[in-house]
Amino acid sequence: MDAHQEPDMRVPLRHYLATTTAGTFFLILLGVYTGKIGAGLSCEARWPLCDGWMGLFPANWPSFVEWFHRLVAFVVGFLILGAAIMAWRRNRSKSLRYTTLLAVLLLPVQIFFGANTVLNFGVTASMMHQFAAQAIFGSLVIATTIAYVKHGASSGQSPSGPNVQHADD
Repeated sequence: MDAHQEPDMRVPLRHYLATTTAGTFFLILLGVYTGKIGAGLSCEARWPLCDGWMGLFPANWPSFVEWFHRLVAFVVGFLILGAAIMAWRRNRSKSLRYTTLLAVLLLPVQIFFGANTVLNFGVTASMMHQFAAQAIFGSLVIATTIAYVKHGASSGQSPSGPNVQHADD
């Protein structure tokens, strides 16, 4: 490295995508727990507010879980948006860009379905919310896989790892 050249301090896209995918998986697990305890019912169909002081602060455990789920969803949503921006700015792979774009385009759908689970609590609302979550998660898994495979290919490693012998080696 040249003495005058600054080191590249950017987070590699593949690591950012892996973190975003893991965060999305955690959010799905938290959402399953939120639905299991019926935390959305604590909001009494007053989305985006809930119970507690001025409808903004949790009054009991279910409303705390509902608010915590919303907080994590907020953070993960911005991670997903950041992943798409990074993919479009840093990567030439159309498949990587479009899979992250799909995740971003599904976010408003997911928010709508999330509100619907509070306003119209029931099996159909929960299933649609979970379906959108799985679609977002699936697109992020694909994007993360693409990023790692492309990195391995550009660094001279085979997709199966550096120490695997292939017939054509």
